Amino acid sequence: MVLSDKTLLMNDFPEGISVTLECGNGYLADTGSGIITCIDGNWTELDLTCKKMDCGLPKPQPNMSFNTSDGTLFGAVITVVCDKGYQISGSSFKQCYARGWTGRAKCEIVTCDEPSEVTNGRSSWDSQDVPKYGEIIRYICNEGYTLIGKDSIMCSETGEYDSSPPECKGLLTPLPVTTMPMTTEDRITTKIVTPSTTPAQEASTLTAHGEKSTTTGTAPTVPPSVQEIESHQTRQHFSSLQPSNFDKDNLAIDTNKYIGDTSVGLTVTVLTVLLAVPIGIFLYKFLLKRKGSYDTREDLKPE
Repeated sequence: MVLSDKTLLMNDFPEGISVTLECGNGYLADTGSGIITCIDGNWTELDLTCKKMDCGLPKPQPNMSFNTSDGTLFGAVITVVCDKGYQISGSSFKQCYARGWTGRAKCEIVTCDEPSEVTNGRSSWDSQDVPKYGEIIRYICNEGYTLIGKDSIMCSETGEYDSSPPECKGLLTPLPVTTMPMTTEDRITTKIVTPSTTPAQEASTLTAHGEKSTTTGTAPTVPPSVQEIESHQTRQHFSSLQPSNFDKDNLAIDTNKYIGDTSVGLTVTVLTVLLAVPIGIFLYKFLLKRKGSYDTREDLKPE
C-alpha cells in the first residue's frame, strides 16, 4: 500500500485530518476504503486489503502456446512454446506487469536449405523459396541410371532433411548368353588317313570340342585300295559313336578302342597285299620256266 498522491502533497497532519492509502503498483484493492483519521494524535485502524492483479492468459497466436506453471498473477513469468515444425521469433518468455504481459514473440515455420542436386538425376523442387517443414522433395534418375537410396527426403522440424539425397548410378547389365545345342556329329571331325600314313604311326585324340588332332610320321606308300578301305572303316567306327563314350569330366572320347580295331583291319590288309606281290612274282617266274622247256631255240641255230 502507498499514500495517495494528494496525501503526499500535504505537509501537516493536524488533529481530525483524514488521509487515503492506495494499493501499490500491481495490486488491487480487495476490501476496505483505505481512509484513516488522526484522533487524539493517533491514526485510526486501516481497513484496506490489497491483492496481486491477474494478467490472465496472453492473447493467443497461431501455432503458439504457453507454459503457465508459474501462474498469471502480477510478476509471474510464462514460457512461449511453438507447435512442432515452428520456431520462436522474438522473446521466448512473457512477464506479468501492472500494464499486462510484456515481451513479444512469434512462431514461424521451420525451413530447410535448398535441396542439393544429384548427378545424373533431378529433384522435384522448382520453387524460388526454400522448403518448409513437412514438404517432400522427390528425386528421379535419368534414363539408364538406377536410384540408390530413398527416392524422397522431407524437411524435418529441426531444419534438416530426414535423410541424405539418393545417388544415381549406371548399372552394367550382363549380356544374355545363348547356348546352341550340339549333336555328336557336330562335335566329331574325322580325318581320312592318307596313303603316306599308317594306323600304327598315327596317334589320334579328340578334344573337348570334338576335334581330332593327329601326329603323322613317314611310312611306306599304301595302295589306293587300302585308302578306300581305311576311309570306309574309319567312317564306320565314328558313325557308331554314342554319347555314352564321352568322359563326363573333360568330354574327351576314348579312341584307343576304335584305333585298335582299325589298326587290326589295316594290318591284315597290308599283309595280304605284301604277300600277294611275292606270290605273283613267283608264279610269273614259274610260268617263264615252263615256257622255256618247250623252246628248242632252233631259230638261233646258224644256217
